[in-house]
Amino acid sequence: MKRLVSLLVLLSILGMAGIVLAQDQVQPTPPPAEQARPAQPTPAAPPSPKIDTGDTAWMIVATALVMLMTVPGLALFYGGLSKRKDALNTIAMSFVAFSIVSVLWVIYGYTLAFGNDIAGFIGEPVKLMLSGVGINSIADAAKTIPEYIFIIYQLTFAAITVALVSGALIERMRFSGWILFCILWMTFSYLPVSHWVWGGGFLAKLGALDFAGGTVVHINAGMAALIGALMIGKRWDASLLPHNMTMVATGAGLLWFGWFGFNAGSALTASGLASVAFINTNTATAMAALSWMFTEWVYSMKPTLLGIASGAVAGLVAITPAAGFVNVKGALIIGILAGIIPFFAVAYMKPRLGYDDTLDAFGIHGVAGTLGAVLTGVFADPAINEAGKGLLYGNPSQLLTQIIAVVVTIVYVAIITALILLVIKALTGLRSDLEDEIIGLDESQHGEKAYNLHI
Repeated sequence: MKRLVSLLVLLSILGMAGIVLAQDQVQPTPPPAEQARPAQPTPAAPPSPKIDTGDTAWMIVATALVMLMTVPGLALFYGGLSKRKDALNTIAMSFVAFSIVSVLWVIYGYTLAFGNDIAGFIGEPVKLMLSGVGINSIADAAKTIPEYIFIIYQLTFAAITVALVSGALIERMRFSGWILFCILWMTFSYLPVSHWVWGGGFLAKLGALDFAGGTVVHINAGMAALIGALMIGKRWDASLLPHNMTMVATGAGLLWFGWFGFNAGSALTASGLASVAFINTNTATAMAALSWMFTEWVYSMKPTLLGIASGAVAGLVAITPAAGFVNVKGALIIGILAGIIPFFAVAYMKPRLGYDDTLDAFGIHGVAGTLGAVLTGVFADPAINEAGKGLLYGNPSQLLTQIIAVVVTIVYVAIITALILLVIKALTGLRSDLEDEIIGLDESQHGEKAYNLHI
């Protein structure tokens, strides 16, 4: 125990000691002109945006990596964690979420999230069905890649955000209710929040930093998961009995792998910024996996594979909003905290408050996402990204801005998710019948089994 505490303290001290406050660079005063200069020609207008093949190639790969995170990454991770009788239903929830969002995004999702701003809340519906987008179009947010690539890249973010919520609802939610939830929640929760932060909405204008989805993805999904767990109620058997830890480890590994597209791809270029986001992602994730493992080892006397995988996911979540803003020392500290604070949210807070968040979607995504969003306001280093300057670099107002963004997102998502679930309850019902829950949702909802073994 003492060695563990000493190790964590030492790592924290080393990380903090390496941070150097940014220094303002003083520009030399130009010497006064000795004689009048002739009139200078008007400078030429900057070159218009042009598609770069290198950036385009990288973003195609990054898009495929983020798709991999949902199907099969999240599907296997969640499916292995569920009971055997509910494994296929759990996997199907990720698959159908990705499919629904893929269709709705091109119909109206993209334009509402990234269209011209309307009152800081939502985008203009001028690109419904991708109207006006051509093969040479370039999105305003991505100056060197085709708009089609930007569209589908952002589609993959929307899809995994919706699928993440299912982790709190599995083993008792009607599949018809889940389909309706995917449609309504993407429309009324994901699209507005993504516009606020990434589409030029009021949080973007306020100066909120979110490199790859701390508020847009993880707080959004995590808060919805908590509200869903509270409203749908506890399972008949509320134990967590992962039926296949090999699937869990495979899914976690695919998430880790795909997350490089999630974070490094959010630079939208094949650049130095993408490389910083890449190394920060791996560093924080590895640190969080170790931090969670050692914390669990002290707390329950056993280091489990489930704990290592959960710590890795928590680290991925926490570094997401900070990946392109912090240096590697900041990533290490974020990773340490991401392995400790979400662990206690899962192991200590959830049992005492009594809510049944089946796979800890709130405990990991909601808590770690909040942690990462707030710490971005502390560790954002202008030497890494001039767009971000945090508390430790002389800008305490950034921390306040991050907290405001977190609180606004939590409040809005809680209210809108509750309203959506009430509508679904009235239309299709939220919860499966007790008999179906006891039998298992694989058979009762789909007429299938995960394993048909004939010995």
